[in-house]
Amino acid sequence: MKKLVSSVSLVALVFLPVRCLAQQIVSPVAKAHVMIPKSSVAEPGNVDKAFTNIRIFAPPSGTNFGAHATVPAELPPFPGLFFETPASLGCIYHLVSHRVPGCNPNLTTENPNVGKGAGAIAVVEAFDDPTAAADLATFSNQFGLPPADLFVVFATGTNPGTDPTGGWELEASLDLQMAHAMAPNAKLFLIEAPGQTKAELFQAVALAGKIVVGNGGGEVSMSFGFSEFSSEASSDHFFAVPHVVYFASAGDGPGVIYPSASPNVVSAGGTSISRDPNSGDFLLENTWQDGGGGPSQVEPRPSFQDGVQFIVGAARGTPDISFDANPNTGVWIFDSNPVFGAGWFVVGGTSVSAPALAGIVNAAGSFLDSSQAENQELYSHMLSSGFRDIFYGTCGLNIGTFASFGYDACTGVGVPKTLRHK
Repeated sequence: MKKLVSSVSLVALVFLPVRCLAQQIVSPVAKAHVMIPKSSVAEPGNVDKAFTNIRIFAPPSGTNFGAHATVPAELPPFPGLFFETPASLGCIYHLVSHRVPGCNPNLTTENPNVGKGAGAIAVVEAFDDPTAAADLATFSNQFGLPPADLFVVFATGTNPGTDPTGGWELEASLDLQMAHAMAPNAKLFLIEAPGQTKAELFQAVALAGKIVVGNGGGEVSMSFGFSEFSSEASSDHFFAVPHVVYFASAGDGPGVIYPSASPNVVSAGGTSISRDPNSGDFLLENTWQDGGGGPSQVEPRPSFQDGVQFIVGAARGTPDISFDANPNTGVWIFDSNPVFGAGWFVVGGTSVSAPALAGIVNAAGSFLDSSQAENQELYSHMLSSGFRDIFYGTCGLNIGTFASFGYDACTGVGVPKTLRHK
């Protein structure tokens, strides 16, 4: 049911009091591994079945770090490890009023709170996540976030039932929790499709757009993807509802997926956050080698990419903008999963990027009228103070694509460095 794809070293850190954080590394190194849930494995030749874009950073035993009584402190559920929290992400991406030097997750306690987020964020999933609200409440309690204003909507009016692989339930928790972390004032909608075919998911997307419009405008986040197909442009209209900006994961492997390739979405790519292994301090942000991106095989170049045509050519290029997605630099989420067990997970993949970026744009307020308008803003403000350019690292087929000054096919225009482009 799960695929082991790599091994990495997890330093299980145990610290003395916080003031000695950088000097008191005393615990041994334990082996950990990155798992790809079955829901994130594309079926060869099946372009009608969506897959998630999530990876699990699993401890030496089991698939999650366990559950315990939460202590609202805006700190990690397990101290000493340098995985990302809402506060540490807010610090790295300049979404807080007072940034702690180094943005260490074990020292950073100010959550993203400087925005004017309103309206709505809808996340579109396949199948039902019956514990989504409870898991979001646990996450919010742990990190000192306000209670979420969440509504669960069955796309067909009938409970679709759960995903037997557990992957889509984990996806729903990830999407809701990252959106809420970045935009704690937004109204959240979990739109549940009855299955993972194009017809089922795009029906749910259409409903999501209507709901977002009816709640003052906002964003729709889609962490799923399909292998590109020849008629995909005929589905682009699903992502062209006025007053809604659509975000889609760029994928967790070389090449382009849909709907990330649509010109009517903001394609969300992935990066890696590098931290000092002793102090936990943020060092730099570079590419995630497994992040999806490149020229579409179907969609032509949209006008907002005319300024980077020397890179994308005549094709729609992805991604447009990126966010931390490497599971080895992953984020904490809570999920009561029927397959992987209940507890705190560390996850990555561009499934992190789409809802997080949707939340950041929501928190900025002053919603734009469409994804194309949002992308026009992104590309016209490239290299401005509103973005951190990612110019170190590689990605793509044969790891032959290099990050570069300005736009590149690994990370797009870069990553946010404020709530609104300047």
